[in-house]
Amino acid sequence: MALTPQDIGRIAHLARLELSPAESERMLTQLNGFFGIVEKMRAVDTGGIAPLPHPVAAIQDVHLRLRDDVASEPDQREANQQSAPAVERGLFLVPKVIE
Repeated sequence: MALTPQDIGRIAHLARLELSPAESERMLTQLNGFFGIVEKMRAVDTGGIAPLPHPVAAIQDVHLRLRDDVASEPDQREANQQSAPAVERGLFLVPKVIE
């Protein structure tokens, strides 16, 4: 998939960008280069290859270092809600903004 100068103009318009002709040409070259790389990647047969959870997993086992999901701070809900304009049953009340 190759972009045309008209495509670059439309993208710049949608992004509210003002590109000079030189900038537009540079963007066209860069984006078409990117799409060229994507096409090369699509051409590679990846059938039968399991996805890796992490790139390092290709060369060594990766052990996720996740901590236990436990509360590490005291419950300060009431202290935090003291300055709120409106609270009901432990929840902040806010004005309706969408009708």
